Amino acid sequence: MCRNIVPLNNLEPAATDDECHEAALQFVRKISGANAPSRANRAAFDRAVAEIAQATRALLDELVTTAPPKNRDDEAAKRRARSADRYEAIRVYQQEKKAAAARS
Repeated sequence: MCRNIVPLNNLEPAATDDECHEAALQFVRKISGANAPSRANRAAFDRAVAEIAQATRALLDELVTTAPPKNRDDEAAKRRARSADRYEAIRVYQQEKKAAAARS
């Protein structure tokens, strides 16, 4: 999954329309390969974002679950911890690579 897109289902408080729009924007950027579209593609890009945001909102409104709602702060803390672990692993790898190169 794209790390910038976070699960929006079953949150307390519920996901906002702005969050649905931001998730749609990240999705369209990912699949189009463009962070910002050219003028020629702006209308198609914006239309795709709007349609996906609308579909996201409809999906979230219709999903049902028996699980208790997730706390936004707890979920954000989990994401930060996973990110820190990833970056620490990268840092260790780079140090080991430098050390191996220095020995060569």
